[in-house]
Amino acid sequence: MIIRINKLSKKYKSAEEYSVNELTLDIKQGDIYGLLGPNGAGKTTLISMLCGLLKPTSGDFTINGFYNLTDAKEIRKIIGVVPQEYALYPSLSAKENLMYFGNMYGVDNLKLKVNQNLDRLGLLKYANKPIETFSGGMKRRVNLIAGLLHQPKVLFLDEPTVGVDLQSKNVIIDYLKECNKNGTTLIYTSHHLIEAQEFCTQVAIMDCGRILTKGSPSQLISETTHARNLEDVFLSLVGKELRDYA
Repeated sequence: MIIRINKLSKKYKSAEEYSVNELTLDIKQGDIYGLLGPNGAGKTTLISMLCGLLKPTSGDFTINGFYNLTDAKEIRKIIGVVPQEYALYPSLSAKENLMYFGNMYGVDNLKLKVNQNLDRLGLLKYANKPIETFSGGMKRRVNLIAGLLHQPKVLFLDEPTVGVDLQSKNVIIDYLKECNKNGTTLIYTSHHLIEAQEFCTQVAIMDCGRILTKGSPSQLISETTHARNLEDVFLSLVGKELRDYA
């Protein structure tokens, strides 16, 4: 298992309930693992703890054998993060952004890798244009490259295709599948359940900070009465009520 999570919990100071509540989960190397759930289920909190951005209230985890309480620096070296919000400098060009992030990670042959990745995602001819002039789909693709340049063992993806056109979505999904075949384990969150059904090898459906069920998409569909797809499985577990919160 490349990730082992043991009774991990997080309760924010002002909150009455735990955002993540004694969650235990194992993820195998090479998986494309979907963390699915309604708003407020605890997905982002869980990923933030695994990335070292939030300190757990209790519990622990390992990534590639490194223990979060003692090996945080080692964990940061082997993970990549692609947040939902663009983590880019808008006044810098695509190439300047990627050179900056690549230098932070000490990536070898950086110029070559930047150009190869920009070319792979159809962005090479825009390499020297500032990010602020890019469409949403173009920004999303540059954001993705920034998280993958150092070839992490584990990549965390928070809604990687949100707000993009169909063509950009297809390019992003194909690119991620290539990265997965080359050895990167993907941890993915999304509200696009049909996309998750087709993309993920395993999924866990969360609510109220706990895992409700887990397995391959086909397994969960077959085990749920009258379920035609992963959306039906999801709604059977979390209900159809709105989950608005401010």
